[in-house]
This record gives sequence, C-alpha cells and structure tokens, in this order.
Amino acid sequence: MTDPGQPGSAGRPGGEVSRPVTEPSSAPADHRYDVVVVGGGVIGLACAWDLAGRGMTVAVVDPEPGRGASWAAAGMLAPVSEVHHGEEPLLALALASARRWPAFAAELEAAVGRSIGYRTTGTLVVAADDGDRAWARELFEFQRDLGLGVQWLTGRRARQLEPAVAPGVRAGIWAPGDHQVDNRLLVGALLDAATAAGAVVHRARAEALECSAGVVSGIGLAGGTTLLAGAVVLAAGTWSAQLAGLPAGVVPAVRPVKGQILRLLPCDRAPTLTRTVRGIVRGASVYVVPREDRTVVVGATMEERGFDTAVTAGAVYELLRDAHRVVPGITEMTLGEASAGLRPGSPDNAPIVGRAAGEGVEGLVVATGHYRQGILLAPLTSAAVGAIVSGQEPPDELAPFGPGRFASVSGRAGA
Repeated sequence: MTDPGQPGSAGRPGGEVSRPVTEPSSAPADHRYDVVVVGGGVIGLACAWDLAGRGMTVAVVDPEPGRGASWAAAGMLAPVSEVHHGEEPLLALALASARRWPAFAAELEAAVGRSIGYRTTGTLVVAADDGDRAWARELFEFQRDLGLGVQWLTGRRARQLEPAVAPGVRAGIWAPGDHQVDNRLLVGALLDAATAAGAVVHRARAEALECSAGVVSGIGLAGGTTLLAGAVVLAAGTWSAQLAGLPAGVVPAVRPVKGQILRLLPCDRAPTLTRTVRGIVRGASVYVVPREDRTVVVGATMEERGFDTAVTAGAVYELLRDAHRVVPGITEMTLGEASAGLRPGSPDNAPIVGRAAGEGVEGLVVATGHYRQGILLAPLTSAAVGAIVSGQEPPDELAPFGPGRFASVSGRAGA
C-alpha cells in the first residue's frame, strides 16, 4: 500500500487501496470514474497524479489546465522568508511540505523525463534603507526565535553573496533552505505525469456538484455532461466557492487576491543572479527570481480587487521601481510579459484541506485556499488528499487546516 506519509508518494503505483466505487448507471463508461478532481492548477494536478498512482480512475475538470494562478506564480518555495507573526501552525505545515520537495521533484522529473527547474540555491532578503533594515532585523529575530536556519548579513556581506544586489542595501537575511521551482515547467510536468498515470482531462467548466441520498455522485459539466464518481476533490482555487450544488455550510470560504507579476527576458547587459532576492523597500516586499534560462520573474502585488485580472500601468511601474532599488541591472532587461493571477485566500490566509464539513456531501474532499503557498504545499496537500480518498489518515500537520474551522462562514458570500 502506498504510504501517504512518505515524501514523493504521489504518482507511484500502489497496492490495494480503499477505492470509492461508482454505482452502475446508464452513463457511458468513459464518464464513470473513481474520483473527479475539479481544478487543473498545481494542487488539482498534483492530487490527480497521486490518486492515479494509487490505482484509481481519475478525471480532471478544468477548461484550461495548468493556467490560472499556478501559471502566473513565481514558484518560490519559501517557508522561512515568508513567515508571518501569528502563522506558526502554517509555518509547520510549510516546512513539512518543503521537506517533501526534493523527493517530489525527483520523482516528477523521472516520470516526465525533463527538468522542472527545481533549484536549491537559497533566498537572500535585503533591506533597501535604514528603515527597512529595522524591519528586516525584527523579521530576523522572529525567525531565529522560531529556530529557523537564517543568518544576519551586513549590506556588504549581502553584496558579496549576490554581487548584482544594489550597493546601497543596508542589510540582509540569508535563508539557505528557501528554494524555487519553475512554476510553468512544474504544471506542465504534472499535467503530463497525471495523464501518463491514467488520469483523463476534461477541458470543460465544472458547473455543479451532483449528490444522491447525501453522498457525492459526480460533477455536472457545462453543456450537460455528467461525470459520475464516488469521490470529488474540489481544488479549483479561488473559483472553488463558485461551484453550484454545494450546501451553504460547505461552500469554501475563499476569496480572490489579485497578484500582478512581470517576466523579464535576458540580454547581454542583464545582471547575473544566482538565487532569489527578496527586497524590503519602504516597508513593502518585492521579489526577483532568476530562472535557469536567465529570464527573471518580478512580483507581486497583493490586491483585494475581486475577480479583476487587468494589468495596470501603476503596478508595472511600482514593481520595476522597487526591483530596481535592490537589483539595479534588471531595468536593462526586456519586459517580456506582465500578467495577473488570483490567489485563493481564506479568512486566516491558510489552506482549507480535508473532508468537507457539513451534511449531504459524503465523498467530497476540499483542497483550496492555499493563498501564497500553493506550489510549496502541493506535495503535502496531494499526499493528504490521496490518503483521505483512500480511507487513510492525512499527515498530522494538516489537522489545524480542515474545512470545519470555517463552518459558519459563507464562502460564496465572502467571495
């Protein structure tokens, strides 16, 4: 039996599992599955890969799999440099998933035969001025109190570590355990790995959850087709609250948080960055993430704008201005893309993963609300979902993040 507690268990063929069984019906055989995964972002695809690897028949429903917030992301795996006061349980979850990443990446690359751009070169946080230095020092003390592996650097030492950093930076924090992955290579690999393991992708919009006698029976698609299944995984990111057929107390409490992000193309005058640089500029955060192909990702805004995905001139200006303050050479690069994605935020900015809380939806598993850390949390979330659907217990780190903690919150109203 596949052990859901082991890193890299996703996608590995398992032995016997407790599989949901779809009741016989008049539906075509190619519309009957053990599990339907609603959502083809990094979480949905990772779950589909894990479930298919456990021997289940799996369908993924998404009109554009691999796009959305997962496509617009920067791919940082940064539990240490993104830690916030009051989020200690989330930190434990993030660190647990980070420990799974080396095996998860190696197994995924082996499954598809190509790189996903997983880099373990660490993250450098730099403070632009004296005020930012004080903010960085407070962050460093908090990280150190939590027992995290960080090192305080003078501005000079930060520039020695990363020569492309601006001469005027006042200080830095070195977080060697914060890594990155190329998010676009990742979702492409997950899509290929899931389909190679047997998952079927339906490029359509999931319209409604179907239930019979209080038990999940499938998903109705736009256009009238119904996919029958004994289990449904709701992993549609910020759109999870929009699925019809969910009882009021089961609607995930997620909202869209807009993030605008830039991709810069290399040129002869481009700086040579060897690791992710996160800048603190006038108290705000900006990150500059180099890829193996020498492109650079700059991001990202945090905007409560509903489902708006327009790219604004002001956001492009502010991102380039702040990135230039910490890595001056990036303004020599060509602006290749400006885009926006919608992060699925929850009321406490932590993921919502587990069996749906409420009556009448037995067989529904929720995996959404990952906010800033969907890519980081993909290995642990997919292992947890695979365990739940298989009738096993998920990893202990997920215990504080079940859907039941928002039972009184209307996700659809909040969205």
